Amino acid sequence: MPKDASGILSEIKKGYISKKLKEGTRADQRKLDEFRTMRIEPNFIPRAQGSAFVNLGKTKVLVGVKVESGEPFPDTPNQGVLTTNVEMLPMAFPTFEPGPPNEESIEIARVVDRGIRESKMIDLEKLCVEPGKKVMIVFVDIDVLDYDGNLIDACTMGVVTALHTATYRVDEASPETKLPVRSMPVSVTMAKIDDELVCDPDVEEEQMSDARLTVTFTEDGHIRAMQKGNSGSFSMDQIKKGIDMSEVVGNKIREYIKQVI
Repeated sequence: MPKDASGILSEIKKGYISKKLKEGTRADQRKLDEFRTMRIEPNFIPRAQGSAFVNLGKTKVLVGVKVESGEPFPDTPNQGVLTTNVEMLPMAFPTFEPGPPNEESIEIARVVDRGIRESKMIDLEKLCVEPGKKVMIVFVDIDVLDYDGNLIDACTMGVVTALHTATYRVDEASPETKLPVRSMPVSVTMAKIDDELVCDPDVEEEQMSDARLTVTFTEDGHIRAMQKGNSGSFSMDQIKKGIDMSEVVGNKIREYIKQVI
């Protein structure tokens, strides 16, 4: 949860959320492991090389992909480059401000990027044109249009969809080809509220939580990345429960993404 979004929830609403959790449900009547209604539109920006619009509950993000040639990093001369950026637009939430990326947007970009990178979603070696001299660089830009919680998962859905549908050219004379994508990672983020884990926390649940856990799985059932957020802690049993929950829920999300692309 962005730090500047805290302190908004009333004590009455906090009490209501806690009461519902004790009853085994949530303020919006969802089950603890239930995601909000999601809608993903691939190729949302016709002129982009890859794009996707994600509507998760009231959270809305737009992802654009641009691929162009450049120089590789010195320590990976045979690999292309992936770079991910998140911008929280001021219109997305009352306390968001214009300016360079803040600490929260940088953290979201890193968590999303780590899930994509550690899953080996893109075969970066196939993006090498001339070792040590020329590779293709994949720029992923994420704009947060409306914030109502769980930006990490909404952004991951958008990035995965956009990369799966993205195309590029090595140069103007080359044919258009798809990015060398070889997996479909899905992240599931859970918030801990009163020692209960809830998937896909909305903004009010994020304000109630003291710890966040994001687990990224690929379709082969392997965990590719895990990230803890906020100052609270998790017991080993809660972590195991979160892992099990994220795999089951993540598989459902993955099937939906496959349908839309």
